[in-house]
Amino acid sequence: MSELETRVRCKSLLSKVMKAEDTIKFFKNGMNLGWSGFTPAGYPKAVPIALADYVEANNLQGKMKFNLFIGASVGAETEDRWATLDMIDRRWPYQTGKNIAKGINEGRIRMGDKHLSLFAQDLGYGFYTKDTASGKLDLAIIEVSAVTEDGGLVPTSSCGVIPEILQVCDKIIIEVNTGQPSFEGMHDLLTPLAPPNRQVLNITKADSRIGKTYIDCDPEKIIAVVESKNLDKGRAFTDIDETSEAIANHIIDFFSAEVKAGRLPENLLPIQSGVGSIANAVVGGLAKGPFKNLTVYTEVLQDTMLDLFDSGKLDAASSCSLSLSENPGFPRFFKNWDKYADKITLRPLSISNAPEPIRRLGCIAMNTPVEIDMYAHANSTLVGGTRMINGLGGSGDFLRNGYLKIMHCPSVRPSKTDPTGITCIVPKAPHIDHTEHDIDVVVTEQGLADLRGLAPKDRAQLIIDKCVHPDYKGIMQEYLDISTKDCIARGVGHEPQLFDRCFKMQMNLAKNGTMKIDNWDVPSIV
Repeated sequence: MSELETRVRCKSLLSKVMKAEDTIKFFKNGMNLGWSGFTPAGYPKAVPIALADYVEANNLQGKMKFNLFIGASVGAETEDRWATLDMIDRRWPYQTGKNIAKGINEGRIRMGDKHLSLFAQDLGYGFYTKDTASGKLDLAIIEVSAVTEDGGLVPTSSCGVIPEILQVCDKIIIEVNTGQPSFEGMHDLLTPLAPPNRQVLNITKADSRIGKTYIDCDPEKIIAVVESKNLDKGRAFTDIDETSEAIANHIIDFFSAEVKAGRLPENLLPIQSGVGSIANAVVGGLAKGPFKNLTVYTEVLQDTMLDLFDSGKLDAASSCSLSLSENPGFPRFFKNWDKYADKITLRPLSISNAPEPIRRLGCIAMNTPVEIDMYAHANSTLVGGTRMINGLGGSGDFLRNGYLKIMHCPSVRPSKTDPTGITCIVPKAPHIDHTEHDIDVVVTEQGLADLRGLAPKDRAQLIIDKCVHPDYKGIMQEYLDISTKDCIARGVGHEPQLFDRCFKMQMNLAKNGTMKIDNWDVPSIV
């Protein structure tokens, strides 16, 4: 018996087995497509690559375009290549890749951004397909490890929005990935119902289970079965540097102080850590830190989560995705499968990011923004207020609902035109994804500002004192002093801002290549 026959236990589906290129007949220009996947893990590969090959070989660029609804970003060899071939019209709700970001910012790809937990539920409610003739997605492509006897789908390395896709799609292509071990047993899967019948998510610990190990699916909906051996490309990270290590150390020290003060238990509370190299470093710092019997309730598990398991300090982890690196992350995971598998629970996005368990468990949320302003409003998505990077992701789900909400970033980022770089702490963020109401702590390599219980001007002063790079501290202090004096004198001084000056640093960067300004003077208006 072949590996495919072993994995597909619903034997009626074996008559639908075909090669990836044979599925091209199912695709038509303008279709709404749902894909599995969350970060470069658990996404379909064989069929999207075959379709891209077909478009390229037949010079159909721009003539076969699709609307993609995926849990988050997926591998560059699929969606980013589709972007280069002008195969994407709309894309929800999060993406990575130079070419797809270029298409979005050039106006060729229409992207919508959304809190991920809200995207998942709204997809299931039919909000994204309300204007289609059928009211549904046209076609789904789902990567699976196995299919149960009754047609239930067992995902691979992520869950994404598979339950919601199956709710709003009647035609499904499944890719059975036999190139890696089956993930069966690792998932906790539930299809949320619409209000007023929505279920209670009775998750009281990070490793609580409330669902099944597979997602129910009517085999009649499956129109093709494709075997795939393509591995996840994963997410690459830069090495931990002095800046990210300093940020991690500030956070570890803060946790120790909170434990000593009785505001955190000795094993902390379930950790949420966002994507990226700084987040990876913070988790790595926990592996070296003093805390034991830790748990994780998050949306992605990155490479240093394996370090945390290996240290013996992590008891259990819940996530939507294994967002490991292609090398060494995934090979290391597969090699030590018996060590990690029974300690990891993979859940759909609508559960991993749901406000209900995040609030109940008291998650400690840690995420990295583009920039933070001096009142603790954070921009996670748009450079200069206009250029989309990736998207909001799930950071807001945890920052809105966590027990402690932490934002960490370097105090400056490299610039080609200024040896210090550009400041990540600004007077006013040109775009705000997370408000001051959602953030408790701001951290850079310079220090940590605990903002809990502080009024706006006190927050601003503490952030300047603790988090701003020395080369920008004087500039920021002068702005706070000028704006406070002016606004107080006019009786509008609760959160002082001067709109004729607050973006002067950003404007100077665009014009002169540096955010260091000589003064805060502005031309007089006659």
